[in-house]
Amino acid sequence: MDRMIYLSMAGASAMLDRQSVLANNLANASTNGFRAELHAFRSVPVEGSGASTRVYALETTAGYDPSAGPMTATGRGLDVAMKGNAWLAMQALDGTEAYTRAGALTVRQDGTLVNHNGLVALGQGGPIQVPPNSDISIGSDGTVSARSANEQPQVVGKLKLVTPNSPFQRGDDGMFRGPGGGALAADPTAELQGGALEGSNVSPVGAMVAMISASRQFESQMRLLHTAEADEKSAAQLLSIS
Repeated sequence: MDRMIYLSMAGASAMLDRQSVLANNLANASTNGFRAELHAFRSVPVEGSGASTRVYALETTAGYDPSAGPMTATGRGLDVAMKGNAWLAMQALDGTEAYTRAGALTVRQDGTLVNHNGLVALGQGGPIQVPPNSDISIGSDGTVSARSANEQPQVVGKLKLVTPNSPFQRGDDGMFRGPGGGALAADPTAELQGGALEGSNVSPVGAMVAMISASRQFESQMRLLHTAEADEKSAAQLLSIS
């Protein structure tokens, strides 16, 4: 009896965790550069006397879907979409170097190039500063040029683009980092597309279908719990009669 109860409880808990991941993916279906989070479980044996047949099902981070999202032309000079497996280097709130595929940039009042969340865009020599009241253009290699009035464009920096050799790790802040959190070297061959943004790679239809499936599986596990409870009551009544 305890096996049925345990299996049903573990299955219901797993479906709740899956629903949480799917809901987060669906909520970010329109977030630029978002990578769908993958969900998986691993088996961990229960330690202790008489528990050799018991196994925990624990949630594990399987990573993210690396496929690229759709490209949308915006015509805005500070919008960039990374090509291939290139990522844009940003300075996270904790001061570390982190990476993103969201390329909607803007200029802060002090002339610092930042993204829509206020994180500083890193150049190959550090943060990029642009002159006030200048027109900004970004080349396919990440070169940032500024043009003031009738003057010739001047290069003010170059965005740091990296290409990881292994999958990144997603942080709690939504930014991606390399193994161990260290900074990656700039990739001189990485390219981007100016005047465009990469959308989320989440399929809203696929996420909704998965959520419906997880909901039905959760209901099935709960029905098993009710069945186990009813069987236990029946067994208790039979024992009381005898």
